[in-house]
Amino acid sequence: MTYYGRWTYKFDEAARKGAAAALLIHDTEGASYGWDVVKNSWSGEQFDLRAADDPAPRLPVQGWITGDAAKALFANAGLDLDALRKAANQRGFKPVPIKATASVVLNSTIAEKSSRNVMALLPGSERPDEAIVYMAHWDHLGKHEGEVNPDGSGDIIYNGAIDNGTGVAGILEIAEKFARSAPPKRSLLFLAVTLEESGLLGSKYYVAHPSVPMAKTVAVVNLDAMRVFGKSRDIAVTGFGNSELEDILKGIAGQQDRVLHAEAAPEAGYYFRSDHFNFAKAGVPALYAKGGEDLLEGGLDAGRKAAEDYTANRYHKPGDEFDPGWNVEGVMQDLEALYGVGQILANSDQWPKWYEGNPFRATREASLKAAAKR
Repeated sequence: MTYYGRWTYKFDEAARKGAAAALLIHDTEGASYGWDVVKNSWSGEQFDLRAADDPAPRLPVQGWITGDAAKALFANAGLDLDALRKAANQRGFKPVPIKATASVVLNSTIAEKSSRNVMALLPGSERPDEAIVYMAHWDHLGKHEGEVNPDGSGDIIYNGAIDNGTGVAGILEIAEKFARSAPPKRSLLFLAVTLEESGLLGSKYYVAHPSVPMAKTVAVVNLDAMRVFGKSRDIAVTGFGNSELEDILKGIAGQQDRVLHAEAAPEAGYYFRSDHFNFAKAGVPALYAKGGEDLLEGGLDAGRKAAEDYTANRYHKPGDEFDPGWNVEGVMQDLEALYGVGQILANSDQWPKWYEGNPFRATREASLKAAAKR
């Protein structure tokens, strides 16, 4: 998966092309989650930034249809969806008109609401204008009144305990450890952002209105949905092979007798699905890493089963609740490693770079060059 395969990019590109509407064909395997996640995440009221904060064009109508519905639609128009999908993967493919019409009636109410990004700054003792950011998103999906049993019973609250109560707890733990230590040379910004589930809106707003300029932001470390399955022999780096932040983490992981590798399903595009991505687009090297699936107790088989169970039964569902039976030893191990990355950066003059060939490298170099001239 690349950024260009993400639903956000598809809607944005359709808007830039002047489309009146866009419907995405849901593909469970490609998205790495089922139709229920689409339904839970995108039913009910939706949020966006004001045009003053994000002037990019918007689509009047955007939504999803199931793969089966899309196949039927194409078949009724005399087209083979599977064949067209295969053809679209070849260079030179041209859009194919569908002999079908759509009628859309929108009964909508627009209201302006506010939410908050929450920040805490630990000033640096020598270079307070330079900062390392630790970030997690504090929002989730609220509640869906319609999803109850016929008798009115049923859990309708989306607690988001793992996604992302664990991440917020993580940055608080890291912040406390830094606050109890000797003052760092660079500043540390602890950022809990809102509206991640609505399209990374809180982090998008922060990047557009930063407390520390992007050219002075050394790096961002993102914590999202920590693994509560116990200690692991590995650390999974989402977007593995992106920046020199991995070199720093590799050394720390080695001290823990752990190894780094890519996430289990890079085709799912997780690198583009959490808040660090807005920083990356602005050129700031971003690290999103957590315990892998090779558990000390049970190995890969146990780790994969735990991850699959989470996706099937808790991810974007009311079942994502706190469980006192969680094994948080792995989370503690991960927090020590991520704390170590910030400690090294906060007490050195390192400016980690994107690896050669990374699409965000040019943006970073231009940003630093422009800042140096000022």
